[in-house]
Amino acid sequence: MRIIAAWTRLEYQRRWRSLAALALLVALATATVLTAAAGARRGQTALDRLWARTLPATVTVLPNQPHFDWSRIRALPEVSALTTFAVAKFALDGYPVATQNNGLPPGDSQVFRTIERPVVLQGRLLDPGRVDEVDVTALFPGNYGKGVGDTLTLHLPSLKQGQYYDPSSGLPPRGPKIRVRIVGVIRSPWFSDSPGSLGGVVPSPALLTHYRANLMGVRDDGFINALVRLKGGSAAIPRFRADLARVTGRSDIDEWDNFATFGDPTRKVTGYEAACLLAFGLAALAAAFFLVGQSIARYASATVSDLQILRAPGMTPRQATAAACAAPFLAAVVGATVGIAGAVVASAWTPIGMASLLEPHPGISADWLILGIGWAAAPLLVLAGSAVAAVAALAAGRSQRPPRRSVFAAAAARAGAPVPVLIGTRFALEPGRGRSALPVRPALMGAIAGVLGVLAAFTFSAGVTDAAANPARFGQTHQLESYIGENGQDFGPAGPVLRRVAASRDVTGLDDARVAVAQSGQVSITTYTYEPVGGKRLPVVLTTGRLPTAPDEIVLAPTTAGQLHAATGATIRLTGGAHPVTVRVSGLGFVPEGAHNEYDSGAWVTPAGYDRLFRGAHYGFKYHVALIGLRPGTNVAAAEHRLSAAAASIKGGGGVFFGVSPPPGAMLVVKDVAVLPLALGAFLVLLAVGAVGHALATAVHRRRGELAILRALGTTRLQSRLVVVTQASVLAAVGLAVGVPLGFAVGRFIWRLVAQSAPLAYHPPLAVWALVLIAPLAFLAANLLAVWPGQRAARLRSAQVLRAE
Repeated sequence: MRIIAAWTRLEYQRRWRSLAALALLVALATATVLTAAAGARRGQTALDRLWARTLPATVTVLPNQPHFDWSRIRALPEVSALTTFAVAKFALDGYPVATQNNGLPPGDSQVFRTIERPVVLQGRLLDPGRVDEVDVTALFPGNYGKGVGDTLTLHLPSLKQGQYYDPSSGLPPRGPKIRVRIVGVIRSPWFSDSPGSLGGVVPSPALLTHYRANLMGVRDDGFINALVRLKGGSAAIPRFRADLARVTGRSDIDEWDNFATFGDPTRKVTGYEAACLLAFGLAALAAAFFLVGQSIARYASATVSDLQILRAPGMTPRQATAAACAAPFLAAVVGATVGIAGAVVASAWTPIGMASLLEPHPGISADWLILGIGWAAAPLLVLAGSAVAAVAALAAGRSQRPPRRSVFAAAAARAGAPVPVLIGTRFALEPGRGRSALPVRPALMGAIAGVLGVLAAFTFSAGVTDAAANPARFGQTHQLESYIGENGQDFGPAGPVLRRVAASRDVTGLDDARVAVAQSGQVSITTYTYEPVGGKRLPVVLTTGRLPTAPDEIVLAPTTAGQLHAATGATIRLTGGAHPVTVRVSGLGFVPEGAHNEYDSGAWVTPAGYDRLFRGAHYGFKYHVALIGLRPGTNVAAAEHRLSAAAASIKGGGGVFFGVSPPPGAMLVVKDVAVLPLALGAFLVLLAVGAVGHALATAVHRRRGELAILRALGTTRLQSRLVVVTQASVLAAVGLAVGVPLGFAVGRFIWRLVAQSAPLAYHPPLAVWALVLIAPLAFLAANLLAVWPGQRAARLRSAQVLRAE
């Protein structure tokens, strides 16, 4: 031990720069890998941690019926807590109206206390008795520039606008203005932001109490819905649904299982985000193995060479190995410690994507399980690598095996290739042995990984770009929609208006859709009729099967089909009206995204099937909507004005309005995680640059004897540079030959997995520019890396090198 300690002190004195560089590499690798791993774990558990501490609602009950008696529901034995909210909206004065997402004012003081008790990120909870206090969600301060202590002006609808006011229409409200102060920033499953949101304002229950007529209409015929927390959690939902139907006499009330409706899709997204972070971490780990491993190998080789002097006085191979490992191990301990500190600081930027909107404790977080494992593993891996490298270096001096020859280099020789090309090919493909050994395999694998990563990342990005620009990938083939009626009552002469709209040259598809909610066990199914008007069929995106043609057939959306465990050809039993009916699944496909359903939840039926399913229901439809597809290239805003004018020209048609269909929320979710594969590709490029650059530099150093002999035999400086250029070009060619097909396949495979999990309609992505440019850029990058080693090769002094050899 004494001699090992003495040698280690000597190493730190004369090679401190190399050891400092090694410690820095270990610190960067440790910080990157552990940040990704801890961020993945933090993101994947964000929803569960938020759910566990906020008393979230178990179900959302949406009767959408004026004067609904909630006291009967509150008295049910399985109900632990219930809070109401108004289906009404308001605006913020001084900000663009159409971009706002404010509404659903709380109806009583139970909210924030016995149910949906939020995490307070800043400030405090509002006083439920004060109209002039509001809380905001987490994205609001950053997007509106207003935080705790600042004031806002709420602009309410007029008595005439009432419950039908919608800021997304772009029309300003015309009612009273109320000055309020922001007292807190909050977050809970219900009071959270969604991707693409700018944040929202949560008013006090006193707002509904004092301004009920403005929010609910002068006849108080607006809707009051409710959040309900059940004593038995999700397991109590079947009993609750049965009791709800019993006390109300209605089986068509829409009830959301909040965890299934919000939690399961969110878990899919956060799981994908976590998988991307883990993939990034694994790529960083692979890069660390190459970059740190090469540094360790160089250090061990040099140290073992120096230790040969001490072998004569009696140093054993085991002592030589220990002496070669001690200094790198201590440097790794320092580097890992610095890396842990870096990972803790970097945790402020995690989790990412949707998980960041659910994290109950944003900011710096130390996951000591992950960090502790990383702190122990990094020095041990360096120690193991140093030991392997030292043993290999010791064995290399005793090995008498002939060096392995490359078949490609042999073929080049037989073909009469120029000497610089032949030597460069040998440098790229033949590892050699002993002091002239080259890191051929790491360089080849690095080149392949770089090309694969870039092409896979851009292929995946092409899929994201296509999905983000095409709502049809999510089944949304209509560009305009009209809210024609509600609760069995149309707002105008729907039939004549829709026939007039269908006659427009702008319109290529029009579906007259009645909407109601059916039940199958615990699953609520928002059901649309498929009824084209004027022979103009709106396209429906199906994943399997066909549209229903008979009253006993149905198309299910993918998530709904998964909840029912139903495939094409299966039969399911539904309840919508007075009597249950049995239907056969004719296909699976996407449905329109509505107020109470996502694009992947719901069903299509024929008009006759709808009448059969909802015969004897409380009303003929819950909503009546028209879905309008426009001719490609049509100006949507101009078409909206023309169709509104056409509707208004019919007597009573002025009550029918048209609006631009918003993009599905899943489009924004997919776009949010697009940066991760690109970051992964960039990291693999770094791996390739490090591996190839190291191989080129090492070749000039370790094969300088061969280069010196060639110079002595008449090779010019240009030809010496050509040796390194050939080596770089061969590495790039191998990377392209293997990496291009693999990267193309991997990118499509990953995008298919995302399409299936989103879900969305899969279209094979094609990154045209990446395919066109990958080869010239790869050769350009390789040859740029060859410039400095080529200069070194050209400046070798043959006499000095050969004398030293």
